[in-house]
Amino acid sequence: MAHPPEERPRPGRMSRRQFIRRSAGAALVYPSAAAILAACGHASNPDISSGDPSPKASAGLPLARRDHPVTWPIYPDKKPIASGLQPETNATLKIFNWEDYIWKKLVKDFGKHYDCQVEISTFADVDEGLSNIRTGQVDLDIYFPGPWLLGKLVVSKLVRPLNLDYIPSLSNIWPSLQDPFYDRESRYTVPYTIYSTGIGWRNDHVSDDVASLSNAYDSFWQPKYKGKTFLLDDYRETISMALLRSGNTDINTSDSAAINKAKDDLIQLISEVQVKLDTSDYTDIPEGKSWIHQAWSGSLISAQYYLPKGTPVTAMSYWYPTNGGVIGQDNIAILKQGKNPVLAHLFLNWMLDNKHAYDNFYNFNGYQPPMNDINPQSLVADGAVPKNLKTAVVRPEDFDTGYTILELSPAADAMWHSAYQEFTAGV
Repeated sequence: MAHPPEERPRPGRMSRRQFIRRSAGAALVYPSAAAILAACGHASNPDISSGDPSPKASAGLPLARRDHPVTWPIYPDKKPIASGLQPETNATLKIFNWEDYIWKKLVKDFGKHYDCQVEISTFADVDEGLSNIRTGQVDLDIYFPGPWLLGKLVVSKLVRPLNLDYIPSLSNIWPSLQDPFYDRESRYTVPYTIYSTGIGWRNDHVSDDVASLSNAYDSFWQPKYKGKTFLLDDYRETISMALLRSGNTDINTSDSAAINKAKDDLIQLISEVQVKLDTSDYTDIPEGKSWIHQAWSGSLISAQYYLPKGTPVTAMSYWYPTNGGVIGQDNIAILKQGKNPVLAHLFLNWMLDNKHAYDNFYNFNGYQPPMNDINPQSLVADGAVPKNLKTAVVRPEDFDTGYTILELSPAADAMWHSAYQEFTAGV
């Protein structure tokens, strides 16, 4: 049996997920590809090897898609470290991460095991994090980028290519993520967490069986839940939901008509249900602030710890479409400026160890690692996930059939932001 969860992020403090989503909602987006490349002195088109030569590119960067997988280049002046090297001695491994996104005990245990010091530095928003990496003023070793940022980091030579000889635990994760479409051959990243985006609700307030509706997304447009309907304050997640509701599965579209239709549908929610926006789904739902909430799977798994005394966990439910919805993830990469590349590789391997990955998920993070030995049945059996919330456990087939939020071209990103700002202006 697993130990009781410890040190969950407390209500009132922003978690990593809130940081990145609130930044996106406020249009504080990642700098453009051209801006990053220019700042690093690599503004010319990179020599990119991809599985498909079609011109799905932005400012010289290929836009990775499932039907357009990308194999990022390994540059002659930035090759993987040699195999068989010993860990650095008298070293301090420096981890650059979002607040409340990794279990500190697990990090301390790594330091004890490899006789090194480990420091965790955090940042308050996306721009601050990238600025610290670009300037190179701090010799950071480890970073946690999503697939949408990887191309910029690779082409700017801000991340080291991996030597997988040091990371045998990569075999513990789902086969599809050992060679993912956004980073073929796992040249620069290994997976950290994965999550789905669906609907969370309170059974004692929502009369509909959301999961049995012909179109579950219609539940957000129900006037009977007026004032208690919440969406995630995230321009990509919210517009993607409206696209999926209308049957459009291209959640990285650059079609202005599709984006405008999604915007118009969302605007209807302002008068119909007085829709509210935030990223506190993990506390809103259990506390009853929201009755129905667009939600992340990891938030519903964590929500059980915020239920008021006397409220059973069966009061909550989570739905994710079996035929494919939004799937998201974060990865771990090694930064070029770090002084401890061997220890950094060993840390990636440490985090992919089955026990360590599970402990990080259950004892602190709440966001699931894509491990082969984690499944709905095992998590319910050991008490990590209540039986009524096992739909919040992400399965390999969910990743295979789901739709991933990926990098947009600057023009498309501007359209998405404009649409979202028009919607939120009335909320």
